[in-house]
Amino acid sequence: MKSRLLYIPILLLFSLSFVECAKKGSPSGGERDTIPPVIVRSVPENYTTNFDGDEISIYFDEYIKLKDLQKNLIISPPLKYPPNITPLSTSKTLRIQIDDTLKENTTYSINFGRSIVDNNEENPFEYYKYVFSTGSYIDSLKVKGRVQDALLPSPEIPTTVMLYEVDEAFNDTLVFSEKPTYITTTKDSTGIFEITNVKEGKYLLMALKENNNDYTFQPINDKVGFAEKFITLPSDSTYTLTLFKETPEYLIARPKYQAKNHILFGYEGIADSLQVELLSEVPANFEYKTYRDLKKDTLHYWFKPEVENDSLLFLAKNKDFTDTLTVRIKELYKDSLNISAINAGTVLPKDTLKLLVNTPFESFNTEKITILDNDSLNIEPRMAINKKYNIAQLFFPKTEGKTYQVQLLPGAITDFYEATNDTLNYTLRTKAVSDYGTLNVTLENLNQLPVIIQLVDSKFNVTLEEYITEQKPVLFENINPGKYYVRIIYDENENGIWDTGNFLTRQQPERILYYPTQLEVRANWSLNETFILTENDPDPVKTLDDPE
Repeated sequence: MKSRLLYIPILLLFSLSFVECAKKGSPSGGERDTIPPVIVRSVPENYTTNFDGDEISIYFDEYIKLKDLQKNLIISPPLKYPPNITPLSTSKTLRIQIDDTLKENTTYSINFGRSIVDNNEENPFEYYKYVFSTGSYIDSLKVKGRVQDALLPSPEIPTTVMLYEVDEAFNDTLVFSEKPTYITTTKDSTGIFEITNVKEGKYLLMALKENNNDYTFQPINDKVGFAEKFITLPSDSTYTLTLFKETPEYLIARPKYQAKNHILFGYEGIADSLQVELLSEVPANFEYKTYRDLKKDTLHYWFKPEVENDSLLFLAKNKDFTDTLTVRIKELYKDSLNISAINAGTVLPKDTLKLLVNTPFESFNTEKITILDNDSLNIEPRMAINKKYNIAQLFFPKTEGKTYQVQLLPGAITDFYEATNDTLNYTLRTKAVSDYGTLNVTLENLNQLPVIIQLVDSKFNVTLEEYITEQKPVLFENINPGKYYVRIIYDENENGIWDTGNFLTRQQPERILYYPTQLEVRANWSLNETFILTENDPDPVKTLDDPE
């Protein structure tokens, strides 16, 4: 009995130990891993010379994976056939299988950007670059600089910066079809770039904001920037490249028979003087009218009466260009009159109501137009026709804080085919002056005239602008509350607009300077800003805030 009693406290202690072990809790797990993977060795070693293999193996101290490889990978000079790079999932070994024929005596660099990360926490092994040479030494020269955008305060990223070697086989047209000798990309909105491991020689330096990432210049889609003269290495110079979109060369497309009595002449480039002349024989009472499309590079050609021809032959003239064009006539339905308001809704007192008419405008009758304000007062309108774009403009006096009901009764507008409108109703409103803000800009160090001063919104659409030919303050009124940029365009050829550049002629775009900060315009508030122009600053937009 005594021996049994002796076992009781022992059993109690034993059971208590199980209770302690069964207490709920969670392990701390330790601190989060923030250390990127480390390279143990490479085969062949980085910066190898006389490379003649087709495979590179890089060993890490932990499992790695490749994240967004195609967005980060830069191989310079570019290869015709991209290498096969693994792992596809995870591994401690990064392998590069080269499927292209390498050039002799050439230094290659493979930059992985931020694509190499560890498997668990995705800590990046940033901007790892593997370099090798098929010759007896590694090229070590560099080209540094900055990319800026002609129209924007900060360049879009990434932008490709490239070098074409200027040798006996070089000509400017190579940039349209051949990949460059060396490439790199900008990493952020500062636009800073550096091309490394370049050999001594003469080069064309250029930048591309590409649409299809093929390292060739496609003027229809790409922005381009370039050094005006060839550069010679070695050099300690830094370079600023200004991106711009070229205006394409004039080209007229094959015309399209859009609808019965309606032909479209599409074109590219500058076609301010484009006219089309009918060469085919048509009835004596044949008439036609043309106008430009408001949004597309298209000339609308309307005619009457219908013709029995299988096709029509036209002569298109634009400055020194002439083209003979044929249009096949088909059985199509006729377009009916359609009228739409461009700017109904909230307007400024000085604005006009603009009506876009789809068929050629012939005449209007203001007696069939009524305008009532919110006091039921009848307002007499005036009307004009913008023949270039086939727009009807309705003028009438307006005051702040009012609502206007505009009604066009049948017969107010008659088109080229004697069709008239149905009843149309539009509402226009004006806000109180206190709902808008104003901005007064004083320019200092303005040593070149004329200039265009523009107020652009956060999406860089021009809201207001003024052309000045003398030193004076500029007042922008009736500004909707919001955030804006102010920029100055140096109108060097004095034609009243901003002119872009051209790669083949090495013409740079007209210079634009941005006010250093974005401005917030508030309702019933006046801003007064002094724009100090840094005429001699080669990098005039470097202090700008990033766009939202």
